[in-house]
Amino acid sequence: MSEFHGSASRGSTPGPNRTPPPATREKGLRQRLAELRGPDVPAKALDARALAALAANPGCARRAILDGAGVDKARLASALGAPSGFGQSQFALTRGNAFEAKVKADGGAELLRLAHARLDPGAEPPEGAAVPDLTAHGPEGRTARTSLALREATQAGGWALLDHPMLALDVAGSLAFLEPDAVVVHPDGSWSVVEIKSFPMLDGSADPAKVGAAARQAAVYVLALEDVAARLDPAPVVRHRILLVCPKDFSNLPAACAVDVRKQRAVTARQLTRLTRIEEIAETLPEGTCFAPDRGAEELTAAVAAVPATYAPECLSACELAFHCRERSREEGAVTRLGRPLRAELGGLTTVEDVLAAARGEQGDPDDPAVAALRRAAALRAEALASAQARGDTASAHAAHREVAPCP
Repeated sequence: MSEFHGSASRGSTPGPNRTPPPATREKGLRQRLAELRGPDVPAKALDARALAALAANPGCARRAILDGAGVDKARLASALGAPSGFGQSQFALTRGNAFEAKVKADGGAELLRLAHARLDPGAEPPEGAAVPDLTAHGPEGRTARTSLALREATQAGGWALLDHPMLALDVAGSLAFLEPDAVVVHPDGSWSVVEIKSFPMLDGSADPAKVGAAARQAAVYVLALEDVAARLDPAPVVRHRILLVCPKDFSNLPAACAVDVRKQRAVTARQLTRLTRIEEIAETLPEGTCFAPDRGAEELTAAVAAVPATYAPECLSACELAFHCRERSREEGAVTRLGRPLRAELGGLTTVEDVLAAARGEQGDPDDPAVAALRRAAALRAEALASAQARGDTASAHAAHREVAPCP
Protein backbone atom coordinates (compact mmCIF):
# COMPACT_ATOMS: atom_id res chain seq x y z
CA MET A 1 0.00 0.00 0.00
CA SER A 2 2.77 2.46 0.88
CA GLU A 3 4.54 1.79 -2.42
CA PHE A 4 1.32 2.44 -4.31
CA HIS A 5 0.72 5.79 -2.64
CA GLY A 6 4.35 6.78 -3.14
CA SER A 7 4.32 6.07 -6.90
CA ALA A 8 2.66 9.32 -8.01
CA SER A 9 4.77 11.43 -10.38
CA ARG A 10 6.57 14.51 -9.08
CA GLY A 11 4.24 16.96 -10.75
CA SER A 12 0.96 15.18 -10.06
CA THR A 13 -1.41 16.02 -7.28
CA PRO A 14 -1.24 13.32 -4.66
CA GLY A 15 -4.50 11.41 -4.27
CA PRO A 16 -6.22 10.79 -0.95
CA ASN A 17 -4.55 8.32 1.36
CA ARG A 18 -6.87 5.32 1.50
CA THR A 19 -4.86 3.53 4.16
CA PRO A 20 -7.26 2.99 7.10
CA PRO A 21 -6.26 4.85 10.25
CA PRO A 22 -4.72 2.74 12.99
CA ALA A 23 -7.21 1.24 15.36
CA THR A 24 -7.49 3.19 18.57
CA ARG A 25 -8.50 1.91 21.98
CA GLU A 26 -9.51 5.38 23.13
CA LYS A 27 -13.20 4.79 22.54
CA GLY A 28 -16.06 5.60 24.78
CA LEU A 29 -16.91 2.77 27.14
CA ARG A 30 -20.45 2.57 25.87
CA GLN A 31 -19.32 2.24 22.25
CA ARG A 32 -16.72 -0.36 23.22
CA LEU A 33 -19.29 -2.43 25.08
CA ALA A 34 -21.67 -2.21 22.12
CA GLU A 35 -18.91 -3.55 19.87
CA LEU A 36 -18.33 -6.45 22.25
CA ARG A 37 -22.05 -7.21 22.36
CA GLY A 38 -22.35 -7.13 18.57
CA PRO A 39 -23.87 -4.74 16.04
CA ASP A 40 -27.63 -4.29 16.38
CA VAL A 41 -27.74 -6.67 19.38
CA PRO A 42 -29.86 -5.15 22.17
CA ALA A 43 -28.28 -5.08 25.62
CA LYS A 44 -29.61 -7.46 28.23
CA ALA A 45 -30.36 -5.58 31.43
CA LEU A 46 -28.29 -6.48 34.49
CA ASP A 47 -30.84 -7.31 37.17
CA ALA A 48 -30.31 -7.65 40.90
CA ARG A 49 -30.19 -11.45 40.78
CA ALA A 50 -27.34 -11.37 38.25
CA LEU A 51 -25.63 -8.59 40.19
CA ALA A 52 -25.78 -10.59 43.41
CA ALA A 53 -24.26 -13.58 41.61
CA LEU A 54 -21.56 -11.34 40.13
CA ALA A 55 -20.74 -9.97 43.57
CA ALA A 56 -20.48 -13.54 44.89
CA ASN A 57 -17.68 -14.24 42.38
CA PRO A 58 -15.81 -10.93 41.98
CA GLY A 59 -12.70 -12.59 40.58
CA CYS A 60 -14.45 -13.69 37.39
CA ALA A 61 -13.50 -11.13 34.72
CA ARG A 62 -15.47 -13.10 32.13
CA ARG A 63 -18.78 -12.62 33.85
CA ALA A 64 -17.97 -8.99 34.68
CA ILE A 65 -17.36 -7.99 31.05
CA LEU A 66 -20.25 -10.04 29.65
CA ASP A 67 -22.73 -8.62 32.15
CA GLY A 68 -21.30 -5.12 31.76
CA ALA A 69 -21.68 -5.31 27.98
CA GLY A 70 -25.24 -6.62 28.27
CA VAL A 71 -24.46 -9.92 26.54
CA ASP A 72 -27.23 -12.51 26.67
CA LYS A 73 -25.23 -15.31 28.29
CA ALA A 74 -27.96 -17.91 27.72
CA ARG A 75 -27.84 -17.37 23.94
CA LEU A 76 -24.05 -17.26 24.05
CA ALA A 77 -23.91 -20.58 25.91
CA SER A 78 -26.20 -22.18 23.31
CA ALA A 79 -24.03 -20.83 20.49
CA LEU A 80 -20.96 -22.33 22.21
CA GLY A 81 -22.65 -25.73 22.31
CA ALA A 82 -23.07 -25.76 26.09
CA PRO A 83 -26.65 -24.66 26.75
CA SER A 84 -27.51 -24.07 30.38
CA GLY A 85 -30.60 -25.07 32.30
CA PHE A 86 -30.12 -22.12 34.63
CA GLY A 87 -33.14 -19.87 35.11
CA GLN A 88 -36.80 -20.01 36.04
CA SER A 89 -39.38 -22.00 34.12
CA GLN A 90 -42.18 -20.24 32.30
CA PHE A 91 -44.66 -21.81 34.71
CA ALA A 92 -42.81 -20.37 37.70
CA LEU A 93 -42.67 -16.93 36.08
CA THR A 94 -46.39 -16.99 35.32
CA ARG A 95 -47.26 -18.12 38.84
CA GLY A 96 -45.00 -15.47 40.34
CA ASN A 97 -46.50 -12.69 38.24
CA ALA A 98 -50.03 -13.75 39.19
CA PHE A 99 -49.17 -13.79 42.89
CA GLU A 100 -47.49 -10.37 42.69
CA ALA A 101 -50.55 -8.91 40.96
CA LYS A 102 -52.75 -10.27 43.77
CA VAL A 103 -50.50 -8.79 46.48
CA LYS A 104 -50.54 -5.35 44.80
CA ALA A 105 -54.26 -5.25 44.04
CA ASP A 106 -56.40 -2.36 45.31
CA GLY A 107 -53.53 0.09 45.32
CA GLY A 108 -51.30 -2.24 47.32
CA ALA A 109 -53.60 -2.18 50.36
CA GLU A 110 -52.66 -5.72 51.48
CA LEU A 111 -48.97 -5.11 50.83
CA LEU A 112 -49.02 -1.92 52.90
CA ARG A 113 -50.90 -3.71 55.67
CA LEU A 114 -48.17 -6.36 55.80
CA ALA A 115 -45.47 -3.67 55.78
CA HIS A 116 -47.18 -1.92 58.69
CA ALA A 117 -47.55 -5.15 60.67
CA ARG A 118 -44.04 -6.55 60.08
CA LEU A 119 -41.85 -3.48 59.71
CA ASP A 120 -43.47 -0.50 61.42
CA PRO A 121 -46.30 -1.53 63.78
CA GLY A 122 -45.92 1.64 65.83
CA ALA A 123 -46.79 3.93 62.93
CA GLU A 124 -50.27 5.03 61.96
CA PRO A 125 -52.22 2.56 59.77
CA PRO A 126 -51.52 2.96 56.02
CA GLU A 127 -54.92 4.29 54.98
CA GLY A 128 -55.01 6.40 51.84
CA ALA A 129 -51.35 5.76 51.01
CA ALA A 130 -49.89 7.48 47.97
CA VAL A 131 -49.05 5.37 44.90
CA PRO A 132 -47.15 7.73 42.59
CA ASP A 133 -47.02 7.23 38.83
CA LEU A 134 -43.49 6.23 37.84
CA THR A 135 -44.04 6.19 34.08
CA ALA A 136 -41.20 7.76 32.09
CA HIS A 137 -39.26 7.21 28.87
CA GLY A 138 -36.29 4.85 29.08
CA PRO A 139 -34.45 3.59 32.15
CA GLU A 140 -32.74 6.95 32.72
CA GLY A 141 -36.10 8.72 32.72
CA ARG A 142 -37.64 6.14 35.05
CA THR A 143 -34.67 6.43 37.41
CA ALA A 144 -35.07 10.20 37.57
CA ARG A 145 -38.84 9.86 38.08
CA THR A 146 -38.28 7.36 40.91
CA SER A 147 -35.85 9.70 42.64
CA LEU A 148 -38.35 12.55 42.40
CA ALA A 149 -41.20 10.36 43.70
CA LEU A 150 -39.11 9.21 46.66
CA ARG A 151 -38.24 12.79 47.57
CA GLU A 152 -41.86 13.95 47.31
CA ALA A 153 -43.17 10.99 49.33
CA THR A 154 -40.56 11.57 52.04
CA GLN A 155 -41.48 15.23 52.34
CA ALA A 156 -45.22 14.39 52.45
CA GLY A 157 -44.75 12.45 55.69
CA GLY A 158 -47.17 9.58 55.07
CA TRP A 159 -47.25 6.06 53.70
CA ALA A 160 -46.37 5.64 50.03
CA LEU A 161 -45.92 2.62 47.78
CA LEU A 162 -43.65 2.76 44.74
CA ASP A 163 -44.57 -0.09 42.39
CA HIS A 164 -41.59 -1.31 40.34
CA PRO A 165 -39.37 1.77 40.80
CA MET A 166 -36.17 2.05 38.75
CA LEU A 167 -32.85 2.42 40.57
CA ALA A 168 -29.31 2.81 39.23
CA LEU A 169 -26.09 1.42 40.66
CA ASP A 170 -22.55 1.84 39.40
CA VAL A 171 -20.96 -1.58 38.91
CA ALA A 172 -17.26 -1.52 38.03
CA GLY A 173 -17.68 1.56 35.88
CA SER A 174 -20.89 0.47 34.15
CA LEU A 175 -24.34 1.69 35.19
CA ALA A 176 -26.82 -1.06 36.10
CA PHE A 177 -30.55 -0.30 36.21
CA LEU A 178 -32.41 -2.27 38.85
CA GLU A 179 -36.15 -2.76 39.36
CA PRO A 180 -37.27 -3.99 42.79
CA ASP A 181 -40.78 -5.32 43.23
CA ALA A 182 -41.68 -2.35 45.41
CA VAL A 183 -40.35 0.27 47.80
CA VAL A 184 -42.35 1.49 50.79
CA VAL A 185 -41.95 4.98 52.23
CA HIS A 186 -42.84 5.10 55.93
CA PRO A 187 -44.46 8.05 57.73
CA ASP A 188 -41.12 8.86 59.41
CA GLY A 189 -39.52 9.26 55.97
CA SER A 190 -37.54 6.00 55.98
CA TRP A 191 -37.55 3.59 53.02
CA SER A 192 -37.96 -0.20 52.88
CA VAL A 193 -37.42 -2.69 50.06
CA VAL A 194 -40.16 -5.23 49.31
CA GLU A 195 -39.38 -8.62 47.75
CA ILE A 196 -42.29 -10.71 46.47
CA LYS A 197 -41.49 -14.39 45.85
CA SER A 198 -43.61 -17.33 44.74
CA PHE A 199 -42.05 -19.98 47.01
CA PRO A 200 -44.31 -20.85 49.97
CA MET A 201 -44.01 -19.82 53.59
CA LEU A 202 -44.99 -22.91 55.58
CA ASP A 203 -46.01 -22.39 59.22
CA GLY A 204 -44.41 -18.94 59.17
CA SER A 205 -41.04 -19.98 57.72
CA ALA A 206 -39.66 -20.58 54.23
CA ASP A 207 -36.80 -22.52 52.68
CA PRO A 208 -33.61 -20.99 54.19
CA ALA A 209 -31.69 -21.29 50.91
CA LYS A 210 -34.38 -19.41 49.00
CA VAL A 211 -34.70 -16.80 51.73
CA GLY A 212 -30.93 -16.31 51.60
CA ALA A 213 -31.02 -15.80 47.84
CA ALA A 214 -33.85 -13.27 48.23
CA ALA A 215 -31.87 -11.46 50.93
CA ARG A 216 -28.81 -11.17 48.68
CA GLN A 217 -30.97 -9.82 45.89
CA ALA A 218 -32.66 -7.33 48.21
CA ALA A 219 -29.25 -6.19 49.51
CA VAL A 220 -28.44 -4.95 46.01
CA TYR A 221 -31.62 -2.85 46.03
CA VAL A 222 -30.71 -1.47 49.46
CA LEU A 223 -27.33 -0.34 48.13
CA ALA A 224 -28.99 1.36 45.15
CA LEU A 225 -31.53 3.06 47.43
CA GLU A 226 -28.74 4.33 49.64
CA ASP A 227 -27.22 6.05 46.59
CA VAL A 228 -30.53 7.83 45.98
CA ALA A 229 -30.86 8.79 49.65
CA ALA A 230 -27.31 10.18 49.75
CA ARG A 231 -28.27 12.80 47.15
CA LEU A 232 -31.08 14.19 49.33
CA ASP A 233 -30.65 16.66 52.17
CA PRO A 234 -31.29 15.48 54.80
CA ALA A 235 -30.64 11.90 53.67
CA PRO A 236 -33.53 9.54 54.49
CA VAL A 237 -32.85 6.29 56.33
CA VAL A 238 -32.84 3.16 54.18
CA ARG A 239 -33.99 0.33 56.44
CA HIS A 240 -31.93 -2.85 56.49
CA ARG A 241 -34.95 -5.00 57.34
CA ILE A 242 -36.74 -5.81 54.11
CA LEU A 243 -40.26 -7.19 53.70
CA LEU A 244 -40.37 -10.67 52.16
CA VAL A 245 -43.83 -11.59 50.88
CA CYS A 246 -44.64 -15.22 49.94
CA PRO A 247 -47.75 -17.41 49.54
CA LYS A 248 -49.03 -18.70 52.87
CA ASP A 249 -48.76 -22.49 53.19
CA PHE A 250 -50.29 -24.03 50.03
CA SER A 251 -52.72 -21.20 49.31
CA ASN A 252 -52.42 -18.07 47.20
CA LEU A 253 -52.87 -15.81 50.23
CA PRO A 254 -49.90 -13.55 51.03
CA ALA A 255 -47.81 -13.91 54.17
CA ALA A 256 -44.81 -11.79 55.08
CA CYS A 257 -41.80 -11.64 57.35
CA ALA A 258 -39.04 -9.11 58.00
CA VAL A 259 -35.56 -10.18 56.89
CA ASP A 260 -32.44 -8.41 58.14
CA VAL A 261 -30.05 -7.97 55.19
CA ARG A 262 -27.23 -6.06 56.92
CA LYS A 263 -24.79 -8.94 56.49
CA GLN A 264 -25.69 -9.47 52.83
CA ARG A 265 -25.48 -5.73 52.17
CA ALA A 266 -22.01 -5.48 53.70
CA VAL A 267 -20.73 -8.51 51.78
CA THR A 268 -22.19 -7.30 48.48
CA ALA A 269 -20.77 -3.80 48.92
CA ARG A 270 -17.33 -5.21 49.69
CA GLN A 271 -17.40 -7.61 46.75
CA LEU A 272 -18.53 -4.95 44.29
CA THR A 273 -15.56 -2.79 45.25
CA ARG A 274 -13.29 -5.73 44.40
CA LEU A 275 -14.56 -6.00 40.85
CA THR A 276 -12.05 -5.00 38.21
CA ARG A 277 -13.38 -1.99 36.33
CA ILE A 278 -14.98 -3.03 33.09
CA GLU A 279 -12.96 -0.63 30.95
CA GLU A 280 -9.76 -2.20 32.26
CA ILE A 281 -10.96 -5.65 31.19
CA ALA A 282 -12.08 -4.33 27.80
CA GLU A 283 -8.65 -2.81 27.15
CA THR A 284 -6.99 -6.22 27.48
CA LEU A 285 -9.17 -7.84 24.79
CA PRO A 286 -7.93 -8.18 21.20
CA GLU A 287 -9.36 -5.65 18.76
CA GLY A 288 -12.41 -7.06 17.03
CA THR A 289 -13.48 -9.30 19.91
CA CYS A 290 -17.24 -9.84 19.70
CA PHE A 291 -19.66 -12.02 21.66
CA ALA A 292 -22.60 -11.75 19.25
CA PRO A 293 -24.45 -15.10 19.25
CA ASP A 294 -24.66 -15.16 15.45
CA ARG A 295 -20.89 -15.60 15.13
CA GLY A 296 -19.37 -19.00 14.52
CA ALA A 297 -18.72 -21.35 17.41
CA GLU A 298 -14.96 -21.26 16.83
CA GLU A 299 -14.86 -17.45 16.85
CA LEU A 300 -17.04 -17.26 19.95
CA THR A 301 -14.92 -19.84 21.75
CA ALA A 302 -11.80 -17.78 21.06
CA ALA A 303 -13.54 -14.59 22.18
CA VAL A 304 -14.70 -16.14 25.45
CA ALA A 305 -11.29 -17.71 26.05
CA ALA A 306 -9.71 -14.25 25.76
CA VAL A 307 -11.31 -13.30 29.08
CA PRO A 308 -10.11 -15.19 32.18
CA ALA A 309 -12.78 -16.91 34.24
CA THR A 310 -12.90 -18.11 37.83
CA TYR A 311 -15.10 -21.19 37.78
CA ALA A 312 -16.43 -22.78 40.93
CA PRO A 313 -19.19 -25.36 41.48
CA GLU A 314 -21.47 -22.58 42.79
CA CYS A 315 -21.55 -21.15 39.26
CA LEU A 316 -23.86 -23.97 38.18
CA SER A 317 -26.73 -22.33 40.05
CA ALA A 318 -25.85 -18.74 39.20
CA CYS A 319 -24.43 -18.40 35.67
CA GLU A 320 -25.60 -19.44 32.22
CA LEU A 321 -22.02 -20.10 31.06
CA ALA A 322 -21.29 -22.52 33.90
CA PHE A 323 -21.32 -25.69 31.76
CA HIS A 324 -18.91 -24.17 29.24
CA CYS A 325 -16.56 -22.90 31.94
CA ARG A 326 -16.71 -26.22 33.81
CA GLU A 327 -15.65 -28.11 30.70
CA ARG A 328 -12.73 -25.75 30.12
CA SER A 329 -11.78 -26.02 33.79
CA ARG A 330 -11.69 -29.80 33.49
CA GLU A 331 -9.52 -29.61 30.38
CA GLU A 332 -7.06 -27.35 32.19
CA GLY A 333 -7.11 -29.49 35.32
CA ALA A 334 -7.90 -26.46 37.47
CA VAL A 335 -8.52 -27.15 41.14
CA THR A 336 -11.19 -24.43 41.35
CA ARG A 337 -13.69 -26.92 39.92
CA LEU A 338 -13.34 -28.85 43.18
CA GLY A 339 -14.61 -25.89 45.22
CA ARG A 340 -13.34 -22.60 46.60
CA PRO A 341 -12.49 -23.93 50.11
CA LEU A 342 -10.15 -26.56 48.66
CA ARG A 343 -8.67 -24.03 46.25
CA ALA A 344 -7.88 -21.73 49.18
CA GLU A 345 -6.20 -24.57 51.09
CA LEU A 346 -3.89 -25.42 48.18
CA GLY A 347 -2.29 -21.99 47.92
CA GLY A 348 -0.09 -21.71 44.82
CA LEU A 349 -1.00 -25.17 43.50
CA THR A 350 -3.54 -24.30 40.82
CA THR A 351 -3.86 -27.55 38.84
CA VAL A 352 -4.56 -31.17 39.76
CA GLU A 353 -1.25 -32.17 38.17
CA ASP A 354 0.60 -29.71 40.41
CA VAL A 355 -1.16 -31.16 43.46
CA LEU A 356 -0.25 -34.76 42.56
CA ALA A 357 3.34 -33.81 41.76
CA ALA A 358 3.66 -32.04 45.10
CA ALA A 359 2.22 -35.07 46.91
CA ARG A 360 4.73 -37.36 45.17
CA GLY A 361 7.59 -35.06 46.17
CA GLU A 362 8.42 -34.15 42.57
CA GLN A 363 7.89 -30.40 42.98
CA GLY A 364 6.91 -27.78 45.52
CA ASP A 365 8.58 -26.18 48.53
CA PRO A 366 8.69 -28.65 51.44
CA ASP A 367 8.25 -25.71 53.83
CA ASP A 368 4.95 -24.77 52.16
CA PRO A 369 2.17 -25.91 54.55
CA ALA A 370 0.02 -27.11 51.63
CA VAL A 371 2.88 -29.14 50.13
CA ALA A 372 3.81 -30.59 53.52
CA ALA A 373 0.19 -31.60 54.19
CA LEU A 374 -0.09 -33.24 50.76
CA ARG A 375 3.10 -35.25 51.28
CA ARG A 376 1.98 -36.32 54.74
CA ALA A 377 -1.38 -37.41 53.30
CA ALA A 378 0.39 -39.33 50.50
CA ALA A 379 2.61 -41.08 53.04
CA LEU A 380 -0.37 -42.06 55.19
CA ARG A 381 -2.19 -43.34 52.11
CA ALA A 382 0.79 -45.44 51.06
CA GLU A 383 1.12 -46.81 54.60
CA ALA A 384 -2.58 -47.70 54.72
CA LEU A 385 -2.44 -49.43 51.34
CA ALA A 386 0.66 -51.40 52.34
CA SER A 387 -1.01 -52.48 55.59
CA ALA A 388 -4.16 -53.51 53.75
CA GLN A 389 -2.11 -55.47 51.24
CA ALA A 390 -0.20 -57.21 54.02
CA ARG A 391 -3.45 -58.17 55.74
CA GLY A 392 -4.78 -59.39 52.43
CA ASP A 393 -1.70 -61.53 51.78
CA THR A 394 -1.94 -63.04 55.29
CA ALA A 395 -5.63 -63.80 54.86
CA SER A 396 -4.93 -65.42 51.50
CA ALA A 397 -2.19 -67.58 53.02
CA HIS A 398 -4.49 -68.74 55.82
CA ALA A 399 -7.23 -69.55 53.32
CA ALA A 400 -4.81 -71.56 51.18
CA HIS A 401 -3.58 -73.44 54.26
CA ARG A 402 -7.14 -74.36 55.22
CA GLU A 403 -7.81 -75.67 51.73
CA VAL A 404 -4.80 -78.06 51.76
CA ALA A 405 -4.90 -79.01 55.46
CA PRO A 406 -5.89 -82.68 56.04
CA CYS A 407 -9.11 -83.51 57.80
CA PRO A 408 -8.74 -84.38 61.48
